Order: sequence, then C-alpha cells, then structure tokens
Amino acid sequence: MSLESPELLKKEKKRIEFFLIVAFSICAFFVVSSFLTFDRSEKPPKDSEVNKIKEKLVFGLKPSQYHFHTHTIQQNQFMGEILNLNEINFDQTLAFVKNTADIFNVRSFRAGKNLTFVRAEECAAPCYMFYELGKREYLKYTFCEDSDVQVETVERPFTKCESEAHGVITSSLSEAMESAGLSYQLISKMEDALASSVDFYHIQKGDEFKLIYEEIHIEDKDPLYGEVLGAYFKNSQGEHFAVYFENERYDGFYDLEGRPTKGAFLRAPVKFSRISSRYNRNRIHPIKKRRIPHLGTDYAASHGTPIISVANGVVTKVSFTRNNGKYVKIRHDKTYETQYLHMSGFAKGLKKGSRVTQGQVIGYVGATGLATGPHVCFRFWKNGQQINHLRENFPPADPLPESDMDSFNAKADIIKERLNSIEATPVLAE
Repeated sequence: MSLESPELLKKEKKRIEFFLIVAFSICAFFVVSSFLTFDRSEKPPKDSEVNKIKEKLVFGLKPSQYHFHTHTIQQNQFMGEILNLNEINFDQTLAFVKNTADIFNVRSFRAGKNLTFVRAEECAAPCYMFYELGKREYLKYTFCEDSDVQVETVERPFTKCESEAHGVITSSLSEAMESAGLSYQLISKMEDALASSVDFYHIQKGDEFKLIYEEIHIEDKDPLYGEVLGAYFKNSQGEHFAVYFENERYDGFYDLEGRPTKGAFLRAPVKFSRISSRYNRNRIHPIKKRRIPHLGTDYAASHGTPIISVANGVVTKVSFTRNNGKYVKIRHDKTYETQYLHMSGFAKGLKKGSRVTQGQVIGYVGATGLATGPHVCFRFWKNGQQINHLRENFPPADPLPESDMDSFNAKADIIKERLNSIEATPVLAE
C-alpha cells in the first residue's frame, strides 16, 4: 500500500474546499431567491392600493349591489306624480307625505334638484329615495314592505381641520383672496369678523391680512368653511385683531380687549360691493339732469345680491314708490332709522312690524324706481334728519363681562401668537 505525498494531499484538500464553496453558494442563491419570491407574493397591499380597490359608497350604499335612478324635479311638478312615475303605490305616497311633515316641508322640494331612487333589483319598486339638503346632509326615505315609509335626515361624515391664509394687498381684497385660492364665503366671514374696525371700502395697496379658519371636508366634495377662529388686518389706521369666542351666553368676534368687533351698526347693507355714489347735497341727478341732493350712499352690486339690515330693529315700511322703487325702512331705536331703496324683491315673510336682527337678509339688489343700474341706495336717519352714516360715530357694543375675561384672554393669547407667527406674502401682482 503506497502513501500519497504531502503535496498531492494538499492540492486535493484545496480542490474539495473549492467545490464545497461553490455548492454552498448555489444553495444560498436558491434559498434567498425563494424567500424574496415568497415575500413579494404575500406582501399585503399598500393603503393606496386598498383605497383603489375599495368601492366608493353612494348615500352609504354600494353601487354594485343596487340600481340607481335619478329624477330631476320639473317646474310645477307634484311629488305625488313623481312617486307614481317611480312605482311608489298610493298607500306609500300617503305615508310619504305624513311622515315627512315633521322633518321637511313637501312643498320645499325645489325644481331643478334631483331625487335619487334606489332599487335592489332593476325591475323592482324602489327601496330607498334620497334628496340632497346640502353638502353636509340629505333626506333618506326607506320604503317598507308594509306600505310604511321611514324618513330620516342623514349627516355625512366629515373631517375638520384648521387652515391659515395670508397676504399683502396689491389691488383689492377680493382679488387678493381669490388669487390665494380663497372663496367669497371666506371673504364674507373675514368682513364679519372685522365688521366695525376695518373699512373694507377703502382698502389700500400694502394693507395686510391674516386668517385662521376651519375647513370642513366631506367625502370628495369641495371643502366648506367653518368658523374663522382669528383674523388680523393691518392698514394705515394700525393693527386690528378679531378672536372668535363662545360660551353658554356669548358667541361672536371680539378684539383683544374683549370688545365686540361688530358694532351696533354695520358699515354697509351689502357685501362684495362698491360705493358708486356718496352722500352729496350738491349732486347732479343722473336721470333728471339737475341738482338734487343725494342724501344717501349708493352701493353697486350684482342684481339679486342679498341686502342685510345693518342693525337690530323693527320694519316700519315695506313699500313701492315711483322714485324709490321697492324699499324697506327700519327703526332701530329712538335715535336711528335706515332705509334701503331700489330692491328687486323683498325677503320672504318680511312685512311691516317684522323684527329683524343685524345681518338678516331683508331684500335683494335691483334697479326698481329711478335707477340707472343695480344698486341699493342706503339712507340713514338720526333724530329724524338724514345724515352721512360714514361720518357717524356710533355707540360701541357692550364688552364681555369681567367674569368671562379670564377664559377669553387665554384663547386670545393663543390666537394672537398664531396670527403673529404667520408670514404674510404678496398674493397678487398689480
């Protein structure tokens, strides 16, 4: 028996080690590949992928399980006729009217709006009907087998978040806020917040605004605006703050001292308007072409723009004359009265003796009487004499009581700090 030399044994050992390394590498490759393949196939879908797969609900129902039919209400069309056309029997129609009465006036179904009928089977009678009351809620009718009809108001789920807006005016407030992606609704809320401290008819280049406000998101609809929580405006008269505060007894906007920012009288009876003619005792009348004193202030606005009462009061006239057109006159107290001329129409239910509150709609802009275009001529009386209301110093509204100042100050400090931290930037090039 011969023995191999140490040199040959050494070479043989290296050869065996080489083959073992190759074999191990191949095994490892297959194991890792199998693991990765398994991981990809079993990996749960991302949230975005689940959302794509998840079926979008309509009125809380899955469209794949029901048949939807939309009926547009026509002018002068009766609800009974619509229900009959959609296979709702007579007994259910009676139950429909009876059960709706305590929730919604049947006569308030508006022409042009839609009724959505839902069927479990394409040829079956409807099991549900829906009517949109607004973005946030709708009416749901359930047609039961025993000819009864259940009615309920359903509020859509929503999320609420706080947003900020800011800018420096380089043209007009409305154009600046529009360019910042803000709607007229928010502009209106800003005007309400600073109603008495800021004259929005004399906005100047360089004026600065900041806002903290709520946005309400409902499904995939455009967001709604909730409360303005804080507002800031800086102009040549200085800095103006408004803080929204509410408790069991009070709610509204207050300055940093706890005084209401909305005084006893608003500065104007319409929003989104401009002064087209001022109080002027020597004015040449645009139609009669002779000197006739203009003892009011004209606010030009689009036809149909709501006209609001500038203060609480009692309506003393709802009338029409050849010169004034349709007009309303309101007594606010023993000292002040106001009058609103050239209306296209009056607010529903308004009549002599009606009590109105500040900001309540009393009519709509028009051009009735002697008028060259849509506007409201706003007239103001003090102790029986017509005055220029823009030069009047009205008595301030009562401030918050001392008992509420601690809680108010705590909120005001937070809002002021947040407003001061917002960096205002120009939002519109001139």
